Amino acid sequence: MIRARSVRRRLARLTASRTPRSAWTVGFTAGPRATAAMLAAAVLAAGVAGVLGGVVAAVLALGYALLALRAVRRAVRERVATADRSAALDVIGGLAADLRAGVAPSAAVEAARTALATDRPDPAVRLSLDRLTAACAVSERLGAPLADLLDRVESDLRSIERAREAIAAQTTGARASTALLALLPVAGVGLGYAMGAQPGHALLHTPSGAACALGALLLQYCGLSWTGRLCRTAVDRAS
Repeated sequence: MIRARSVRRRLARLTASRTPRSAWTVGFTAGPRATAAMLAAAVLAAGVAGVLGGVVAAVLALGYALLALRAVRRAVRERVATADRSAALDVIGGLAADLRAGVAPSAAVEAARTALATDRPDPAVRLSLDRLTAACAVSERLGAPLADLLDRVESDLRSIERAREAIAAQTTGARASTALLALLPVAGVGLGYAMGAQPGHALLHTPSGAACALGALLLQYCGLSWTGRLCRTAVDRAS
């Protein structure tokens, strides 16, 4: 009984340990209040840019601020998903160890399922829960030791996670190159000023310059979105 209580407390701590990380990170960048505050800051920046440089400057400032907000939110979601996947693997491994220690299977399995069940789980977390359910079904039908099945499930899931991390590391270069290319227009404007030209006036206060600036913003958005989608697809296929 003491052992079973300690197992439930450990699983509860494991579940709770994911919540503060997610809540702290998402609350800072992706929660409703934080998102509203960042949107307000983007609108304020656009307003200041509009006062100083005109309508085109306001649109550019708002567009780049929204791009930055989008990138931050995506990075936060990826960080939270990584923490959730790691916690799910710990739950599977801990359950196998607890079953070998003599904990009642029904109570331990139910606690593990509770730990893995979330409102919006990562697909890998759902896979962990599905594998746990399948292992329990095989154990009940064939009489195979559930702890041994869970060891194989954990090993398979960890190999999937390692493949996912390897692909994510390989796509880092593509993401960095895309970000560098997105910053090149700023360097071009700076070079124009260094050469004694006035690119700001041409871009913000002439029809052709405004078309070039807004077109560049649109192309940058499309390029970043396309590259991000390709990288995410490659990582997801690894899992």
